[in-house]
Amino acid sequence: MEEKNIRLGLKENWRQFTLLLIVNAFVGGMVGLERTILPKLAEEEFSIIATSIVLSFIIVFGVVKAFTNYFTGVLANSIGRKNLLIIGWLVAVPIPFILIHAQHWNWIIFANVLLGINQGLTWSSTVVMKIDLVGEKHRGLAMGLNESFGYFSIALVAFTTGWIASEYGLRPYPFYQGIGFVVLGLLISIFFIKDTAKHVAAETKINGIEPLKNIFWDTTWKDNNLGSISQAGFINNLNDGMIWGVLPIILANRGFSLKNIAIIVAVYPAIWGIGQLVTGKLSDHYNKKMMLFIGMALQGLALILMFWATSLSQFLILSSILGIGTAIVYPTFLSAIASFTHPKQRAQSIGVFRLWRDLGYAFGALLTISMAQFFEVDITIITIGILTIISSIIIKIRMT
Repeated sequence: MEEKNIRLGLKENWRQFTLLLIVNAFVGGMVGLERTILPKLAEEEFSIIATSIVLSFIIVFGVVKAFTNYFTGVLANSIGRKNLLIIGWLVAVPIPFILIHAQHWNWIIFANVLLGINQGLTWSSTVVMKIDLVGEKHRGLAMGLNESFGYFSIALVAFTTGWIASEYGLRPYPFYQGIGFVVLGLLISIFFIKDTAKHVAAETKINGIEPLKNIFWDTTWKDNNLGSISQAGFINNLNDGMIWGVLPIILANRGFSLKNIAIIVAVYPAIWGIGQLVTGKLSDHYNKKMMLFIGMALQGLALILMFWATSLSQFLILSSILGIGTAIVYPTFLSAIASFTHPKQRAQSIGVFRLWRDLGYAFGALLTISMAQFFEVDITIITIGILTIISSIIIKIRMT
């Protein structure tokens, strides 16, 4: 296809966009496999109770995914988005089989190394490719749809794994879903997804944004807008990492059944996922700074109040508020980063943002481990809630 025939827009590229949404649903499903039952698996099959060991899988996942995000951004223009997507799925092939057959916790850690690489390559590639396709007008909507499909898939699979585990045991049945995700994701990526390099070239001709002088440092902190977004992304995933690793433990300590834990844990990413169908579109029309401020503030408030929650209904309400707050910020992060960067630098700038955002997973787990040495695990909720409130204030003060 000639460059002159390339058209930007959601309507103009809906077939490729839809295929990328489906692929991203499978990407999210791979994370959902672990969301509910891995802490329980550590306790029942590996006799691991220590919080530091249980959360080790999140630390490994977060660090590996973060750095893979960065290198995906660096390599996107040279290797190609589609090729990185295919490599990401090839890396994922062993993951469900390791989770099914692992006889030592170190194999679970290794599976999360592979999962981090898989998520960094596949999710980053689909994000950048969708932004490439739609152009400036529908960027927020595109990111809302992308993150919605991915995180609703996490929620759905988090629920199904918990339900299957409660009915048929922790292994092997909950992880059979992962085999299907890998096979379908890989086949669609190889045979149906097309690279978007020509869309980037077409947009470059009409884009008036000045290139960044130093993509890494400007995106990390130096630029007021990009730096504010990066720190908020870091804190957002810091609290998500804590929720992932600690909330099931807190709920179990408070006497909730595995089924109820699965419901509470699934509600948060479900609303996060569905809500982005609305909030992504809103970010195309409303003040991105205010959306990020409100979203982070809602997250912080929900986390702090969870410390005093006791009943199923209270946790469901607070999980819903947490999901709403995250839904407001998540597509806005990516659409705002894309708006402030030149098309040729977009993949790399998004890679730097996602590096810091996903390092939040690891720092959230490390903070939880450190605090657990001196305080009850529940105290981590208040601490991370306060940090999230501070992040919202930084956005309010620093972002223009």
